[in-house]
Amino acid sequence: IKSGGWCDLTNMHVTDLNRDVSLRVTGEIHIGGVMLKLVEKLDVKKDWSDHALWWEKKKTWLLKTHWTLDKYGIQADARLLFTPQHKLLRLQLPNMKHMRVKVNFSDRVFKAVSDICKTFNIRHPEELSLLRKPRDPKKKKKKLEEAEEEALELEGPLLTPGSGTPLSPTSAWFGDSPLSEGNPSILAVSQPITSPDILVKMYKPQSLLDKAKINQGWLDSSRSLMEQDVKENEVLLLRFKYHSFFDLNPKYDAIRVNPLYEQAKWAILLEEIECTEEELMMFAALQYHINKLSIMSSENHMNNSEKEIDEVDAALSDLEITLEGGKTSNTLGDITSIPELADYVKVFKPKKLTLKGYKQYWCTFKDITISCYKSREEAHLMPAHQMNLRGCEVTPDVNISGQKFNIKLLIPVADGMNEIWLRCDTEKQYAQWMAACRLASKGKTMADSSYSLEVQNILSFLKMQHMNPDPQIIEPITTDINPECLVSPRYLKKYKNKQILARILEAHQNVAQMSLIEAKMRFIQAWQSLPEFGMTHFLAKFQGGKKDELIGITYNRLIRMDASTGDAIKTWRFSNMKQWNVNWEIKMVTVEFADEPSLAFICAEVDCKVVHEFIGGYIFLSTRAKDQNESLDEEMFYKLTSGWI
Repeated sequence: IKSGGWCDLTNMHVTDLNRDVSLRVTGEIHIGGVMLKLVEKLDVKKDWSDHALWWEKKKTWLLKTHWTLDKYGIQADARLLFTPQHKLLRLQLPNMKHMRVKVNFSDRVFKAVSDICKTFNIRHPEELSLLRKPRDPKKKKKKLEEAEEEALELEGPLLTPGSGTPLSPTSAWFGDSPLSEGNPSILAVSQPITSPDILVKMYKPQSLLDKAKINQGWLDSSRSLMEQDVKENEVLLLRFKYHSFFDLNPKYDAIRVNPLYEQAKWAILLEEIECTEEELMMFAALQYHINKLSIMSSENHMNNSEKEIDEVDAALSDLEITLEGGKTSNTLGDITSIPELADYVKVFKPKKLTLKGYKQYWCTFKDITISCYKSREEAHLMPAHQMNLRGCEVTPDVNISGQKFNIKLLIPVADGMNEIWLRCDTEKQYAQWMAACRLASKGKTMADSSYSLEVQNILSFLKMQHMNPDPQIIEPITTDINPECLVSPRYLKKYKNKQILARILEAHQNVAQMSLIEAKMRFIQAWQSLPEFGMTHFLAKFQGGKKDELIGITYNRLIRMDASTGDAIKTWRFSNMKQWNVNWEIKMVTVEFADEPSLAFICAEVDCKVVHEFIGGYIFLSTRAKDQNESLDEEMFYKLTSGWI
């Protein structure tokens, strides 16, 4: 197209009418003018307001309607599509059900997800994103998989984000909003798994490498769906991407709590996260309890009375469980003296070639340092060992029925990590030391206001796993409980259904008094207490390393891991990070720290943009404050996550 000279744009296609059109234009005509001419030529009575031009070859929307063809650099042979910006997506929600939603394919994904969350009334949309479906390598037939999906499709209205009013917490709860005809409160009510076949057919990652492969599928938040080759009617997964749940409060978050619970439930059933047998039975009991109460409450909603809504509101305001969301409140106690722990604790160094196991020391825990003395009387002398826990990895190793309460510590040293195990004698001692270790690893002391809450959480987590010595109150074995839908498949091979059933009912006694929302909150809390919680894995090659390794990213650190065992080799905290850069040519991420050598790795099998976005995203989330009004600094998010803006 010559400036000033006339030329034909021959290659224009109107997707709605499946028609090709050509227009006479000059390079000085602006995009708005092209669309106007096009609509005049089509002469079809229709609302074209949602339509825009898409330049196929450059994979870009021509949204700056005041720009000219020249400014965009469009030549006469460019193929332009005139197409609606809002298109259909089939969203798989965290409860594995599918919903058809109209989404803006020209918005950046971050904005599109915000709109979807607004429609569903999920607060803090910045924690969620869209993920492509992982392919199950065992399934050869794509058609079969799609047919199974169709069967899971939800009937009911199409949702168009941004149009209509968002669901109010109560209407979503009771399903009396126009959005939820035909599928009462689809998001707020948990969906029991109806048959074990569903579990069997689901894709289960077999190894850490499989888990890392799933994370290749996260979409780029700063580009639109169309730019990322997402097709109309494609299935995308709506999931919590960043495991840092800000201000999770049952009073306002009836809807947000449920998809979180569902995501946690499936992570445990599909063994995406490891847990012990005792923990699994506790999760199964909570799941059984939640299913039972959900069925009861949905039956009650059929004769929906005002009284009941009041009761739920009252129950919610009584329930003051809030979960720690990455940041704890500022310390007040630091002004006075900092609490300390001092007790006999057994200490074990597995790396030393010794046949002796644990050795008992008198240990004091001050600030973020543990000092070990041969006896209480020698506590004024030089300690035999001393450990500074800042930046360490803390892993529980607990078996309640065996009265085993171990804490595994991996403590950073110059060339990696030192392994130390602590063994406690009682639950109380374990809870106090474990909570102190967790805080110390983040550089916080026991004066921090979250310390007592952490101790309580650990104790209640242990209490829920107790086996009941007094089993006469077990409810009669009913037919409504199907253990195959409540535990991960591995345990079905190991035990008979009857045995599992008995253990679930026994564990259920510890949770039987909980209300529905409390049980869901407890489930989420217990999930957050698992050692692997919130860890996203990627395959990577480290500078100087020979073989593929894993990098794990959590809300506050990066971890270099052994790909076969998952053991932490070295940890770096974000709080110690100065800057990070990406060399897009060779897909290398470089991170610089305040007082450590810099770290460099190449992303294998995944676009390094995904890894970059996880680091920047968590740093963005850590800047959120309680007193912020709900508006998000979108530009700040793109700045931290895009790398090229």
